Amino acid sequence: MSIHATAVVDPEARIHPAANIGPHVVIDGPVTIGPDCVVSPFAVILGHTELGAGCRVHSHAVVGDLPQDRAFGGGVSFCRIGAGTIIREGATVHRGTAPESATIIGERCYLMTNSHVGHNCVLADDVTLISGALLGGYVQVGARALISGNAAVHQFVRIGELAMISGLAKIVQDVPPFCMTDRSGAVVGVNSVGLKRAGFTSIERAEIKEAFRILYRSQHSLRDVCETLARTFTTEAAGRILRFLEEGTKRGLTKGTLQRRAAA
Repeated sequence: MSIHATAVVDPEARIHPAANIGPHVVIDGPVTIGPDCVVSPFAVILGHTELGAGCRVHSHAVVGDLPQDRAFGGGVSFCRIGAGTIIREGATVHRGTAPESATIIGERCYLMTNSHVGHNCVLADDVTLISGALLGGYVQVGARALISGNAAVHQFVRIGELAMISGLAKIVQDVPPFCMTDRSGAVVGVNSVGLKRAGFTSIERAEIKEAFRILYRSQHSLRDVCETLARTFTTEAAGRILRFLEEGTKRGLTKGTLQRRAAA
């Protein structure tokens, strides 16, 4: 284990012998740092935070600080970071609000400079936040989704897997899996390039595109869309869209560009 002489490490912290703690790092509280983690100079890790194996926390990042939530009453809450996740300079991740609750970031996520993950967010594996992306409290982000630079996601919103959020976007409602948005937050199409790179078959991609057409290019109600998907679609990919639509939502489903024009 390498802990620089200028680092301030709480005696309650549990640091794996294979971790590397740089100069002027502050580790305050019962933090757990796994093997092969690297914490760069001036990073701060607080509270009941757990870093899985091979994480990298860059300079001036702050992980596990108090939630920015007036409901926080000072109870014990958690911040859990999956193996292989990278947290770049100036990024912030806050712990949960309610006692025993947690902010959870999956494996191999990439939080770029000055991005923010609010209290009680849940990020699946391989999520990317581009520089300046902001997630409000209780946001859920699916696997391999990408939130572009300086986009802001309202609290309680769900972002589906492999969704791609535009730079500077304002996301105030749920974005289904595999979809792309514009800056206003409207869904504009399917993330076709992402689907190919992720190894989806031509049949899966065809059903995803048809599901998008039914959801955003027809006049069907959400109930009719779900019934159509359940009755006619056969792939697991289409099934994941159906499950996303059938899950409970606190913010509603974001509209497509044509739906917004029609409502204007």
